Amino acid sequence: AQKGFIPTEWLSRYYCDDGKLMGHISHKVPGVEFSTGSLGHGLPVAVGMAIAARYAKSDRRVFCLTSDGDMNEGSTWEAIMFAAQEHLDNLILILDYNKIQALGFSKDIEDLSPLAARMENFGWAVREVDGHSVEELYDALSAVPFEKGKPSFVIAHTVKCKGIDYLENTVESHYRFVPDEKLDEVIAKLKGE
Repeated sequence: AQKGFIPTEWLSRYYCDDGKLMGHISHKVPGVEFSTGSLGHGLPVAVGMAIAARYAKSDRRVFCLTSDGDMNEGSTWEAIMFAAQEHLDNLILILDYNKIQALGFSKDIEDLSPLAARMENFGWAVREVDGHSVEELYDALSAVPFEKGKPSFVIAHTVKCKGIDYLENTVESHYRFVPDEKLDEVIAKLKGE
């Protein structure tokens, strides 16, 4: 909205039946190039974009934000292997690693640990950061590519709903709305008050 792609008013109707912004974004929303509501599609498309940039002799970089659940998909791991094989150092994958998926804790569904070692073994350069620290994220993203000839992987360790005591680090927080009576309290906590 701040960049002018969508009207600011759309934000107040996010994830509402009569709203234009749903839980899984649509490519029909101005400024959204690709819908990735189904898991496992984002990174393969990003790999294609990185290859296209190489063929166009462009110095642009491709950033892909992913989730714990997305890291369980076979197509994601195929793209991980292919990106390393092709030495796509213009590709940056950022994982919001909160260790929770839609239906449970990641360790109980498909344990990704030791994730950094796995990604390094697949030929990626890896950095781990506190995903709640803008400074750490900025420093990591400013340093890409981490190694010439390797795609970069940022593991951003986060806590789902951090600071909201009744939702923090709970599976239920994945689809839960903030009730009206708690809204002011939640907004104050998010503002650091």
